[in-house]
Amino acid sequence: MNKNGSTTIKDVAERANVSQMTVSRVLNGQSSVKDTTRKRVQSAMRELNYRPNLMARKLAGRRGRFIGLVYRNPSYGYLSEFLIGALNACRELGHYLVVEEPIVDEQISDLELIERRFRDSSIQSLIVVPPLSENPKLIDTLEKTGISFVCIGPPLETYKGPSIKMDEELAAHEMTEFLFGLGHKRIALIKGPADHRASDLRFKGYQSSLSSRGVPALPELIQAGDFTYVSGMKSAAALLAMDSPPDAIFACNDDMAAGAIAAAHRAGLRVPEDITIVGFDDTENASSTWPTLTTVRQPIREMARCAIELLTQTEDRINSSTKTVLLEHKLIVRKSSAPSKSHKDD
Repeated sequence: MNKNGSTTIKDVAERANVSQMTVSRVLNGQSSVKDTTRKRVQSAMRELNYRPNLMARKLAGRRGRFIGLVYRNPSYGYLSEFLIGALNACRELGHYLVVEEPIVDEQISDLELIERRFRDSSIQSLIVVPPLSENPKLIDTLEKTGISFVCIGPPLETYKGPSIKMDEELAAHEMTEFLFGLGHKRIALIKGPADHRASDLRFKGYQSSLSSRGVPALPELIQAGDFTYVSGMKSAAALLAMDSPPDAIFACNDDMAAGAIAAAHRAGLRVPEDITIVGFDDTENASSTWPTLTTVRQPIREMARCAIELLTQTEDRINSSTKTVLLEHKLIVRKSSAPSKSHKDD
């Protein structure tokens, strides 16, 4: 220890029986360190309660913060967009992003485990993305740690801290209205997983559009997906195999919409000539699939940037002040949607 009584990199090196350079390589994540050596160094850091973030901040000579991102989301498109936004914001503002491994159910309420993970990875602030941001056990545990964090997506009613969201229900309503405006009458919906509040809100938006037009929400036109490409393909295949298939499919994210387009091609149908298929999120999939996807643009990268800015506005805790940031969405029309055949005839 140094004269102030704090643990130094030298103490860690001596405890692990390695050089200080080896400890530095472990801290920097270099691959040249053997796995057994890396584990020995990490064990020494835990035993000595070594806080590498303090050293890193001194070396950096600036007020950069270590911001964690915890996730458990089946949509790789969404996660990719969010990561790009967060990394760009951290780079511009001089902070560091630490991506944490997914938290499994049995760990969610383990206060000691979560505190240890923050300590070992130097995390000072945290971004929580859906569906973890909607898990009451995890949010309660995080509040007990005292760490500053921001929730992305529709917040829990019991959560009073900062959150960043868009109007999921309104966006889904507008997309369904767009499909009706193209003359489609049998509009199917591929829902997302039940543990995402956004799934429920998007379903409500779809229902509200139907209700406003006096159109019943037929159970056979509603399929349960899980935000993955495969679930979109399977759900669309089931819809297209019906005696009276839909003339439009609204998939509640782009991954599922891309799967639905694949199912339509497999069934020998042309998109959008034979069937319109639309999505939600406007991830990279939307512009790379064929045909390009009509979708709702969720401001995912902007959400990430807003979270970084919110967490770094002050060194003080922000959880005690309620602040909900509502960002705007936009309907993006591309090649996967077209007027229905009957509408064209009219």
